[in-house]
Amino acid sequence: MDGDHIIKLTSKDGDAYEVPIKVAKMSKLVVETLGGDEAFDDDDDDDEQEATEVPLPNVSSPVLEKVIAYCKHYQEEEMTPIQTPLKSSKLEELVQQWYADFVKVPKNMLFDLVAAANFMDIKPLLDLTCLAVSIMIKGKSAAELREMFNISPEFASEEEPAQTEAAAS
Repeated sequence: MDGDHIIKLTSKDGDAYEVPIKVAKMSKLVVETLGGDEAFDDDDDDDEQEATEVPLPNVSSPVLEKVIAYCKHYQEEEMTPIQTPLKSSKLEELVQQWYADFVKVPKNMLFDLVAAANFMDIKPLLDLTCLAVSIMIKGKSAAELREMFNISPEFASEEEPAQTEAAAS
């Protein structure tokens, strides 16, 4: 890690992960928690400094591990910016293969990654995970979406025709 300062990211489960500063800085939350970009410019006093700890109370260990993997890979190969309007509904045609494979995870993990990217303020990860969700829900009926997101129907079946009529008038 070529002398980089180390940041310790701690999940809500209490697990700590040591990452190089450039990886941790992808999160605007981490940058702000540690006092902004200026806090990283002081090279004078980190001779034998202990790793700075940043608690992430909204992020579980398995999700944080995926977030760190994303951020590390992003340092080696930046993700192609997602162009809108989308030219395809296939992830592989919109981003590099590694990133497309990264979001091929169970639905709940994908939703947790969206929440973590939002909480930690990592825009490229948020863009990727939201893209994956949008492709997943594209073309689904309201009933399928309610089932996918575990949303109960707003109305009991006997109330629905009355509500539809009221909305039409």
